[in-house]
Amino acid sequence: MSIAFQSLADLALHGFDTVIDVRSPAEFAEDHFPGAINLPVLDDAERAKVGTVYKQESPFAARKLGAALVARNAARHLQKALADKAGNWRPLVYCWRGGQRSGSFTSILQQVGWRAEVVDGGYRSYRRLVAEAMHDAPMRHRLVLLDGNTGTAKTELLELLSQAGVQTIDLEALAAHRGSVFGAIATPQPSQKAFESMLALALEELDPERPVLVEAESSKIGRRLIPPSVWAGMLSAPRIRISAPLAARASYLVRAYSDLIADHPALGATLDLLIPLQGRAKVEHWRRLAEQGELQELAAELMEQHYDPRYGKSRDRSGPAIHAELMADDLSPNALPDIASCIAHELDRLQAVCKPAG
Repeated sequence: MSIAFQSLADLALHGFDTVIDVRSPAEFAEDHFPGAINLPVLDDAERAKVGTVYKQESPFAARKLGAALVARNAARHLQKALADKAGNWRPLVYCWRGGQRSGSFTSILQQVGWRAEVVDGGYRSYRRLVAEAMHDAPMRHRLVLLDGNTGTAKTELLELLSQAGVQTIDLEALAAHRGSVFGAIATPQPSQKAFESMLALALEELDPERPVLVEAESSKIGRRLIPPSVWAGMLSAPRIRISAPLAARASYLVRAYSDLIADHPALGATLDLLIPLQGRAKVEHWRRLAEQGELQELAAELMEQHYDPRYGKSRDRSGPAIHAELMADDLSPNALPDIASCIAHELDRLQAVCKPAG
């Protein structure tokens, strides 16, 4: 029997003990069901070999080769990854489209005695649900943007607000990038499909009757594009803007980017990326500041001469008016909780304004 999911909410409530993706490791790495484990019945090289035999010899020869490889790999999974599973274990299995790979493996599991079932339509059915939510359907959630120039601690404030029970989505965390030329982190960015999956599922867990706070971003975070439905929601969202003096913002950036600052070659290479925009002489000056340890001055100049002018141009093109602007003279760790409380208060005001009468 196959299981069909009509919505992402249905998928979240599947009720099986384990979700098994039997696709190749490369397919799994690009994107997969939330919480799935990868037990490939064909690895990347084997899948390519079966495809070559299919094209160059015949479908029959490819099926015969594939069956032998699936049986061998399934035996290994039974002896290792699944060796400790009890008789009442219920796995849900999928491949690319709910075809031979998942069907063969599910049949083997059922012969053992496990109540295994296969996903109707496989990964493609899941991807259609994500694509519909992220590309086609209008946003069900009411977004509110946390706005502010570079260095206004927006990411840390989002985390504090999330801990306080405010509904938030951290787009930069999902995209594994801090959203600027200095934004790369040690963790590689997910694929575009995986980014959209994580974002769709994060939204699915939130109450559409309550506002969702997200950081104001450009349409691209590193190499990942904010999907169209979410981007449209952001363009029409009210904004709560944080303003702070340049010195406070510079101090915050020195603290927030301590990992990059500590890696002098990486900092220099990143500064070099600004040469086409700022010219070689200015970037060489910034490199000297970095080498001399004048990090506060470097941060202040980068914001004043590079980021703030670009942010101003982007702001001029933004749609909705600012709902509230909060002035923060201090962005130290001790000051951020009070700022977060003010933001939460403004969200409550927005909720009261948007709540239907009755």
